[in-house]
Amino acid sequence: MVETARNIERLPINEAFASPADSAAVDRAAEALCAHGFDARVVDTGAEAREMVLSLIPEGAEVGEGASVTLDQIGVTEALEKSGRYDAIRPKTQSMDRATQMREIRKLGAAPDFQVNSVQAVTEDGRMLDVSATGSQLGPLAFGAGKLIIVAGAQKVVPDLATAFRRAQEYSYPIEDVKMQELYGMHSAIRKTLVLDSDMPGRTTVILVREPVGT
Repeated sequence: MVETARNIERLPINEAFASPADSAAVDRAAEALCAHGFDARVVDTGAEAREMVLSLIPEGAEVGEGASVTLDQIGVTEALEKSGRYDAIRPKTQSMDRATQMREIRKLGAAPDFQVNSVQAVTEDGRMLDVSATGSQLGPLAFGAGKLIIVAGAQKVVPDLATAFRRAQEYSYPIEDVKMQELYGMHSAIRKTLVLDSDMPGRTTVILVREPVGT
């Protein structure tokens, strides 16, 4: 039986937000992030970012992961969830019944020892923006995770918070909306937002990649 193709509604995408920031802007963002209590590091390639992420997580550690094209693209998702070296939370929650086990799913995802994520934007003055339809990954970023690791490509570096919100609304959201329609036959939405202005020293590592990775 052939499934009928879905009628996908496509919002306009501001492709200007796909262009990587220059090296000077990435360096300014890293310096500002450090001034805000984040441990910001800069690497040249996605492969280097992958190796740095894995170097920060002890073998056998409990690891949560937000859905992320960036992490998928650079090979972090596969390493965390399929290598057998880590206690990965997401494969567990994905196999659970949302109708009968939502309480357990919420608790497993809320407070991992390590959380690996990306964000929609990083500003040159040291802030990060993450937006979500459900908010499921915002709790671990804000407080729940013991250690937080964020990876962001140079195309996510923007001058300020106003531009960060524009990037989320005009670029990230339209792409995610199409993905949700293709996978589930439903629209996405920006219902919840989180701005990471600063953090306790030692909790959050931000890896900025000079090349564009992810969306």
